Amino acid sequence: MTEKSKPDDRNPIARRNFLLGAGTAVATAVNPGVAAQAQQPAAVPAAGSEPAAYLTLTETEVAFFTAAADTMIPADELTPSGSDCGIVTFVDRQLASAWGGGAKMYRNGPFRKAKPEYGYQLPLTPRQFFAAGVVATNAWTRKVYGKDFDRLAAGEREDALKALEQGKAALEDFDGKAFFEALLQLTMEGFFADPIYGGNRNKASWRMVGFPGLPAVYSKLIEEYRNKRYAAEPQSIADFS
Repeated sequence: MTEKSKPDDRNPIARRNFLLGAGTAVATAVNPGVAAQAQQPAAVPAAGSEPAAYLTLTETEVAFFTAAADTMIPADELTPSGSDCGIVTFVDRQLASAWGGGAKMYRNGPFRKAKPEYGYQLPLTPRQFFAAGVVATNAWTRKVYGKDFDRLAAGEREDALKALEQGKAALEDFDGKAFFEALLQLTMEGFFADPIYGGNRNKASWRMVGFPGLPAVYSKLIEEYRNKRYAAEPQSIADFS
């Protein structure tokens, strides 16, 4: 999180600019032994509108992803917080899916440290990668702040994410910058994807940016809205089911 993209209470749109333009380039070697430190999957009760149980996330991981989502997307007059928008549910479903299990990934190696343009070069599945990242980040924040990431104050969480983004967080046997980029990408997807996938609850992000959703053919409306703003209630895949 660069200084330019630091959330600004006086400019709510600026607080989310980093979500609109950031990308990911997870291409750094990692010690696969870190993944073994992650807790086993378990059903996790959650407050509010989150599901009563998760498909794969542990209690520690739910707390981490909730804190990360709410730091990147704080509640304000534009949208609810990231977790209230369902991002943790989205993350859980993605990591429990075939994608999370690395179903279409080449995993026979060799796995070498490579330049970002060569793409993902790790032996871990996405599920294992995020599990290891949570373990490594919490271990680092305990050393620096004395607490797990989710227990930090809001300002400390921002500083921790900045350190990860800038590659300044000394995570043990793990690349913090690569983890941040992957975390940001998954958070972006959960915030802007169709609500049918668990995130973007009540189409909050679509309403924020004025995106109409699934309908994509407007040829019949060109004359009616020529030189006028087109405003419509967003529609998701579920609305057409």
